[in-house]
Amino acid sequence: MLRPKVPTNPMPTGIVTPPAVIEPTTVVRHPVAPDPTLVAPAPARPTVQLTPGAVIALVGGGTAVVLVVGAVLVSMLLAVAITGASLAICALVIRSLITADAKRH
Repeated sequence: MLRPKVPTNPMPTGIVTPPAVIEPTTVVRHPVAPDPTLVAPAPARPTVQLTPGAVIALVGGGTAVVLVVGAVLVSMLLAVAITGASLAICALVIRSLITADAKRH
């Protein structure tokens, strides 16, 4: 019952064809003649020019991002602190209830 049976593969039936023979082919490359026309040089990348208004917008946007991220992190820290304090108060109340109950009996 607990011994696995290994399946046996039966012999193939029918006509078995031999594998096809694939002969390699050679690739002949012809030399490519350069185009007689002159190739224009690639245009230089345009430089980024910041106007005073754009600089003020970037500084304002960066400041807003820093303030939002800071507010989120501070609120998460505050949530953890409030949760810890409430758990500590609950533990004190439960401990006092258990000790008061133990003194009565």
